[in-house]
Amino acid sequence: MSPLRSARGSLRALGIVRVLLRHRLDSLLEDTAVGGWLWLLKPITRRASATDLPRGQRLRLALQELGPIFVKFGQVLSTRRDLLPPDMAEELSLLQDRVAPFPGELARQRIEAGLGKPIDVLYAEFENTPLASASIAQVHAARLHDGREVVVKVLRPGIRQRIRDDIALLRTLAALADRHHPSADKIRPQEVVSEIESTLYAELDLQREGANGSLMRRTWADSDELYVPEVFWSHSSESVLTMERVRGIPSDDVEALDAAGIDRKALAARGVRVFYTQVFRDNFFHADAHAGNIWVDLDPARKDNPRFIAIDFGIVGQLTRRDQYYLAENFMAIFQRDYRRIAELHVEAGWMPATVRIDELEAATRAVCEPYFTRPLSEISLGEVLVKLFKTAQRYELTLQPQLILLQKTLLNIEGVGRLLDPKLDIWAEARPVLEKILRERYSPATLGNEFRKRLPELITHAPDMPRLVHEFLSQSVRGEHSLRMRSEDLAELARISRAGQRQTVYAILGTGLMIVAAVLYALEAGGPQFWGIPAAAGIAGLGAFGAFLAAWPRR
Repeated sequence: MSPLRSARGSLRALGIVRVLLRHRLDSLLEDTAVGGWLWLLKPITRRASATDLPRGQRLRLALQELGPIFVKFGQVLSTRRDLLPPDMAEELSLLQDRVAPFPGELARQRIEAGLGKPIDVLYAEFENTPLASASIAQVHAARLHDGREVVVKVLRPGIRQRIRDDIALLRTLAALADRHHPSADKIRPQEVVSEIESTLYAELDLQREGANGSLMRRTWADSDELYVPEVFWSHSSESVLTMERVRGIPSDDVEALDAAGIDRKALAARGVRVFYTQVFRDNFFHADAHAGNIWVDLDPARKDNPRFIAIDFGIVGQLTRRDQYYLAENFMAIFQRDYRRIAELHVEAGWMPATVRIDELEAATRAVCEPYFTRPLSEISLGEVLVKLFKTAQRYELTLQPQLILLQKTLLNIEGVGRLLDPKLDIWAEARPVLEKILRERYSPATLGNEFRKRLPELITHAPDMPRLVHEFLSQSVRGEHSLRMRSEDLAELARISRAGQRQTVYAILGTGLMIVAAVLYALEAGGPQFWGIPAAAGIAGLGAFGAFLAAWPRR
């Protein structure tokens, strides 16, 4: 690290400590390496005027003052309610990324540099005063020469270097947490920082944000539930994004919605359905779904059939097919109060070690969930249930899954907005049919057949190589050049897989093995011996295919 960068990092660290002291948050540093030296800074630190504010609110204000990295860090922490006191978690969930704007003339210069043309050539009108300003970018209203109204988003000057420096500092703090925090192996601070880093760098690429919005617009084209504004690629680049200007009511402005005559109950139910459809049908969901980014269409004709408008696509979420499947199955198991299944799924997914006793985990899950089911369904929060499950699972060595952080945060946001719009919203009743329909369609014979047809060219391409590869394998074995070793650890792993309920893996191994045997028989004796007129190779291949089918078929 260069001396200049090291000095800059030290100054930044000092600035962070001063902000924490100003907001009377020095107790957070008492057990750290700098805790013993805080008394040196207190005399030169001016305390915030609102010293009587609750600690959660003081923490939120401090993070907002520290900038984008710390806002994102606080938003991530707000999803880990198993690690934070309730008052702090609630406040961090309210974090909004709003800062003072930079001058409009500077914005014009950056747009011209980013698009390579003068503003007057690009736009018929351009407003110097921004519509909104955040820590990474700000937005200006404009009009194209064909008369269409647009908004122009432009990156802040110097933001890349600021983020780079703050990420380096967070890496240092994560390394300290790795060494000293008793639950570091479960929290995985370095992976959390990596998730924040990846999210922020994605937000720095406005062309990527435009691509996200364009894909979501195409997915929800002609929908009555969600509208996504158009991207104008001729006026966009990595540092500038031009999109259709839309008008709506922020989804948390209940008074304005009521004044417009919007059916809030229908709107709340629609929001839940849109979220679960994005996650489990599209595997592409808006992951920054606070009220500032989710509006309600102002069209008077839609009062009884309200539609959401999504803006700001810098953060979107996607899951692996594996995580998507296990998450859907977990939700369905919760809907059905199948606690044994919830326990099995956590182990099968690899979220918990296979050494966990399923019966103990089942009992703990039942203890968490049963009290909720004594309430009316309209009072049960899926997000709250999941938070309690994670908190309980910590005792059984739950491992934090960074890829699910955005989903957890978005789920809490969606439920919060939904309950604000309709306090009696039955989230379970809205989510369950969506999940059931998507799972039914995804694992139907027709869908599996289409998936097989898509992969058939690949299988056909590699099929001619199989006899040669098998022949080489057998020749090496005859010459003693190949050895197959299976250690006791390998056998133990197979047993662990079976005990954990991962029978699909065993079916896949057996199916693949039988198909290899069939290929050997075909290569050596044109099908091998016959039984009742049927070549042995054909029968073995059929069993192998059946094993592959069982491996692909999802367990319920």
